[in-house]
Amino acid sequence: MEGAPINGLFFIHKGKAKVLKTGIYGREQILRFVQDGEIIGHRGFGISKTYSISAVALENTVLCNFTTETLNEMFNSIPKLTYELMIFYAEELNRSETKVKTTAQMTVREKVIDTLLYIHRKFGENQKNYLNLQLSRKEIAGFAGTTDEQVIRTISSLKQELHIITKGKRVSIVDVQKLKKEISEHHYYLNS
Repeated sequence: MEGAPINGLFFIHKGKAKVLKTGIYGREQILRFVQDGEIIGHRGFGISKTYSISAVALENTVLCNFTTETLNEMFNSIPKLTYELMIFYAEELNRSETKVKTTAQMTVREKVIDTLLYIHRKFGENQKNYLNLQLSRKEIAGFAGTTDEQVIRTISSLKQELHIITKGKRVSIVDVQKLKKEISEHHYYLNS
């Protein structure tokens, strides 16, 4: 929880969650989505007394926690772990900087398409060809950096153009390559 005292790092053992920061007027800005094997709470580790982000489970999720004390012992006795975490932080910073630069230059339509492609890449599809992560239009907007209304209009347009199929919160991409081509001028796909 954003503002809560830091108690080490959390690893997603099984499940899916959204990592977010609260913005102006309490609006959620979703920073990333996490799944099995990924960590949360690392941004506050070592530099702060409180977490600067929140994480909310999107389905039943099992977490594994390493307390700050345990992590400090591990970092001091396992140099390879310290090095790997340093590489992770460098990659995370690079992704964040690239995302800020690129999404600032994207249209609303491109941001929504990029978000759908990101979800497709990260979570795949189920047996019925729907994205393996159900998100509300508000959550899509929170990740794409736009408004619910703009997401609703864009999704409606993509449906009319037969690029996607929707059923409630479920989204199926009809032709992934066609959508990739539409945003290819940015030479960027969020968090591959």
